[in-house]
Amino acid sequence: MKKRDLLFVAIAAIIVLVLWAAPPETTIRVPYDDTHRELKATLEHEGKKATEEICRTCHNDKDLPLSKNHPPKYRCLFCHKLAEPAPDTKDRLP
Repeated sequence: MKKRDLLFVAIAAIIVLVLWAAPPETTIRVPYDDTHRELKATLEHEGKKATEEICRTCHNDKDLPLSKNHPPKYRCLFCHKLAEPAPDTKDRLP
């Protein structure tokens, strides 16, 4: 093996180890409840931008303000993933 190959393997191993040791995801998931149920169908049919428009109808400065140090308010689904419906509710999607 050449030095270059060994260096590549070493760097790849370091990257894998760093990713393996990364902390678990801690961002709050969007609940699958009556208020948020429509988001799953909108996401599947119209995409993230349309879904995030729905988020802003409630999560705004007037109704449910976000904290002052919250990241950009227009990128909800970049961090917040939709929770999966409970197994007994999958048949009741909108």
